[in-house]
Amino acid sequence: MTRTMERTKAIFDTIDRLETEMVEFTRGMLKVPAIAPESGGAGELDKAEWIVNKVSGWGFDRIERYDAPDDRVPSGRRPNVLLRLKGSMPELPSLWTFVHLDVVPPGDMSKWSSDPFSLRIEGEKLIARGVEDNGQDLVAALFAAKALMMNGLHPEMDVNIFLVADEEVGSEKGIVHVTREHPELFRKDDLFIVPDAGVADGSMIEVSEKSIAWLKVRTIGKEVHGSVPNKGINANLAAMRFMVAMNDELEKRYPAEDPLYDHVRSSFSPTKREANVLNINTIPGEDVSYMDSRILPCYDPDEVFEHIKKRAKDFEKEHGVTIEVSKVQFARSAPPTPADHPVVSILGSAIEEVYGVKASPMGIGGGTCAAFLRREGYPAVVWGKLEDTAHQPNEYALVQNYIGDAKVFASVFMHRAGAGRPT
Repeated sequence: MTRTMERTKAIFDTIDRLETEMVEFTRGMLKVPAIAPESGGAGELDKAEWIVNKVSGWGFDRIERYDAPDDRVPSGRRPNVLLRLKGSMPELPSLWTFVHLDVVPPGDMSKWSSDPFSLRIEGEKLIARGVEDNGQDLVAALFAAKALMMNGLHPEMDVNIFLVADEEVGSEKGIVHVTREHPELFRKDDLFIVPDAGVADGSMIEVSEKSIAWLKVRTIGKEVHGSVPNKGINANLAAMRFMVAMNDELEKRYPAEDPLYDHVRSSFSPTKREANVLNINTIPGEDVSYMDSRILPCYDPDEVFEHIKKRAKDFEKEHGVTIEVSKVQFARSAPPTPADHPVVSILGSAIEEVYGVKASPMGIGGGTCAAFLRREGYPAVVWGKLEDTAHQPNEYALVQNYIGDAKVFASVFMHRAGAGRPT
């Protein structure tokens, strides 16, 4: 057995032995809710401090905070925590792994079979809010680093694990704050991994994302008693017709397909609706609906937005209502990371070594932190071996994915400069 193989085996064996500790770390971490103020939470500070307290004795060379001010949370700040293993060759590009601290609210509690913030184990399943998104790869990255340190091994390049805030509602207090306020941390030739999307066999390395357009559609009519609908203007009815028409028309207007993406076309989906009237026998005079659009990079999202506003004017004349279309979240697709970039090949080699699958570069419709990195000119990829239960009731992750992903990260962390595989 070569020295390289011996090191790899030692690290992987250590990760296997750490399984129980990883599960208990996850249990304690997820007891601490980390929900954004927009969703009624107090932010991520308690969770960040819990993690730092746990890992402070592991041997990281650097643990620093890059907090963003936020007067909407009790602490007045949103935490972004950097943990670094210094490499033996500082002239090399650095490796950055970004994982997010925040989770979405549990939603309808009646659909959960247990407390969302108390880890439940069913065979190989770990069940709790945030256990997959982004708990799986947050824990996997930390324990990959711990396995290296336990074996007295040091990477050649600096290895950085960044725990960021605010990913679930826009990232302004997280990765956007970090990259804009602290650009001195990064170099354009660094390697960036965001483990926040993936498929069940681990065979997708995401290199591109569609433009995102979340739109609010406010329709104003005239409220009247349900027995005399002719005396009113039914905002509810007009809004439903408008939203359905937009879904159908926009798909025809923007028909391009791109096989790089998991869903090959653009999508324009009516989603959330706000409550209008509380009783059945009233014709609503106002309706507020939302559309989630994911637009291929070949189309200009601003042109799409302007077209929707133009069509709203047509519906106003047809139905006698007023329709206001506004942006909720609007993000143009970032330049893709080249499929032949070193970070793709390094990660691909590690995935094949651990999981035995050849991962392919692909695009997705979902938005991740990687889009903000790419807009700043940093080549980022997204990966994870995930069951795709994020944001669902009874969200779960598999223990073997925690272990396997930790081995993938360890393999990437120990990548040897100039070599095609890890040391």
